[in-house]
Amino acid sequence: MTVQVDFSDDLAARPGLGSLPSQSLVEASRLLRRWSRQPEVITSTLAFPILLLLLYDLVLDKSLGNTAGGTDPIYGFVPMIAVAGAMYGAMGTGQSLFGERESGLLRRFWVLPIHRAAGLIGRLLAECGRALAATVVVIVIGMLLGLRFEEGWAGALGMLVVPVIVIAGFTPVVVMVGVSKAGGQAVQLFAIVVLVGMFFNSGFVPVQNYPGWLQPIVRGQPMSCAIEAMRNFAVGGPLVVPVLQTVAWAVGLIAVFGALAVRGYRKAAEG
Repeated sequence: MTVQVDFSDDLAARPGLGSLPSQSLVEASRLLRRWSRQPEVITSTLAFPILLLLLYDLVLDKSLGNTAGGTDPIYGFVPMIAVAGAMYGAMGTGQSLFGERESGLLRRFWVLPIHRAAGLIGRLLAECGRALAATVVVIVIGMLLGLRFEEGWAGALGMLVVPVIVIAGFTPVVVMVGVSKAGGQAVQLFAIVVLVGMFFNSGFVPVQNYPGWLQPIVRGQPMSCAIEAMRNFAVGGPLVVPVLQTVAWAVGLIAVFGALAVRGYRKAAEG
């Protein structure tokens, strides 16, 4: 049975706009509690980034030590793992969203007397919270491996914020994929894309080490922009360009995939 409800009826049939923030926070809290009990989310959000950071440091630290312009490779590894871990972790939550679609949970939420936008905003908040928690863990492990903040607390705060900006832009993509009929396979495909991106960014090796034709792609891809911003927050360096590029990528992804995510979410909830 299909439930047909127009967004135009929200103000008349549902709580007022004033309830949207509180309902979004309730949804974000529900998702965070649920994810904390799901092994696939815990693995992709925490275990995978930690193991990958340790692997990079143990295996590649010495071999890349002379290629980073005198800067310890850990200053590239930590931002790379934090950003990639946030994006890869979103794949686990994408699988979770696909499970909610298949189980009919989205349909049950759709007919409850809550604001329609609360589900999407709450998921966005939860994703940002998950990315922030994962980044804190990665940075703490990085500090044990030698990461230091030459820019003080301001630099540490900047490093924490950048992955949250990245995941805010990436969440609409995850929602769009997760609510699709091919969500399970599509999420796995996106996870592979993220893993490939980990080998073609400025955190793995300096951009000049890549072939000339590939350097503009590596330099301009969203992971590289975020990595450069985080590295410069830690050791000092230009911030305006990489930070603005990161924000531009996030805003661009929201602009392109936001409407598709809303449409897909509504279709999955009504179907």
